[in-house]
Formats: sequence, C-alpha cells, structure tokens
Amino acid sequence: MKAIILAAGKGTRMGKYTENLPKGMLNLNGKTLIERQIETLKSAGIYDIAIVTGYKADKINYNGIKYYHNKKFDTTNMIETLMCAKEFLDDDVLICYSDILYTKKVVDMCINNRSDIGVVVDNNWKFLWKLRYNTTDYDLESLTVKEGKIIELGKEVTSSDNLDYRYVGIIKLLLNGIKTFINTYKNHMGKMWEQSGKSFEQGYMTDILNKIISDGIQVTPIIITSNWLEFDTDKDYEILSDALKNGVIDKNFNIVKH
Repeated sequence: MKAIILAAGKGTRMGKYTENLPKGMLNLNGKTLIERQIETLKSAGIYDIAIVTGYKADKINYNGIKYYHNKKFDTTNMIETLMCAKEFLDDDVLICYSDILYTKKVVDMCINNRSDIGVVVDNNWKFLWKLRYNTTDYDLESLTVKEGKIIELGKEVTSSDNLDYRYVGIIKLLLNGIKTFINTYKNHMGKMWEQSGKSFEQGYMTDILNKIISDGIQVTPIIITSNWLEFDTDKDYEILSDALKNGVIDKNFNIVKH
C-alpha cells in the first residue's frame, strides 16, 4: 500500500503559526506533523509515500518522499489537490490530510480493511471536541452509518445530537476504489458539488465521497475510537500541544484527563 499526504492548503485559521509555514509543518514537541505521519506510516510498513504541496511548498522537504505540487492551491480544495498526484494513484493507497495525527493502529486497520473505499471515522470524537472547543456543537458535519455502510456525509449541521461518528481525514482506496474516484471526478467535472454547494474546483473530499454514495457505490466506515488528533485552528495547536505535554492526552491520542 502507498500513502499520500495532502499538504497544499494555506491553513488560514492557524493565524500567526502559518504565516510562513504550511500547517503540516507545525512543530509538535520536537517533530512536525508531517514528520510524525511519515514515521507512523513507515512503522506500519508503508514506505512509498507522496506529498502534494501548495502553500510554502519549499518548506516541505523530506528524503525518500515523492512530491507533487498544486499550483492552484489558492483557489482549489482537497479533491483538486489529490488529482495533482493522479499518476501516483496506481496501487492501493491511503489518503491523509496533513493537519492530523493518527496511530499505527489506525493505519493497520486501514491496511487490513479490504473494502474498495474505506473512510476512517471516530465513534469517540465528542471527547476531543470538548477538549478543543469545550462543546460538541461546533464545526460539525453529518456522517450517517447504516448496516455497515456510510449512507451520507459532509453536510453542515449545527447540532451534535445523533452524530455518532466523525470524519477524520483518512481515506483508503483499493484499485477499484481509485477507479471509482477518478471516474466520478471526470463525470462530475464542471458541475457544482451538491452536498456543500461548492464549485467543482472548490469541492471537499466529503463532496466526492457523498457523490459516490449517491451513485449507489458502497463506502465502508473504518471505525476507530480516538487514536487521532486534528489541528485546524491556532487554539487547537495550543490546546493539544499542552494536553500532550501535560498527559491529558496519552501517546495513543486518548484523552485521559478531562
């Protein structure tokens, strides 16, 4: 299996921390987020790794990594960033956002899951949200699982009631899943994305996943319990960095004191 890290975005919600750095290059207790991802992927036996850069691309430089570049990073979103590395998508692949961390356990679960399209979701996400935001009713999107399938995701919602799962930002595609992704992308080209209402080039990854689902193709949840962190804002970076240092979050990213 290969892995690709999407690291093109500007990270505007990170404030001063990303004035001169991509989000994935934020230092967390001595190592960058991307460096920690690379180490985790390699610990699980994934060595063929690519990074798609964009904003401040010159700041990302790791040996033994393939690089692709999204020249239009300022006007596009995750789907377009992924398609900049389309030639890399010739084998089973793990697609990861650059502003998250996850454990080897998560990678192992993805490798062992043999569904064509698997999406990592957290069934314990509310503990992380309470730590980050002191509420579970912030920055929410729908994700519904029924009979072992994701039946819709990515719609903006305002209440966490009945939100049992959270999209993490890791997608596993086998070869058939890659073909589905690329064909859906080509067939939808130039159209608005229904779930978010975004233009084609501004589409979120959840937009294409939801389109695949609405086309009748199975998307399987890979259900984890914690074992990940997300760094979306400057407050996230400060709160989670302190929580890791102070033992509020353990080495497996479980919240142990809150």
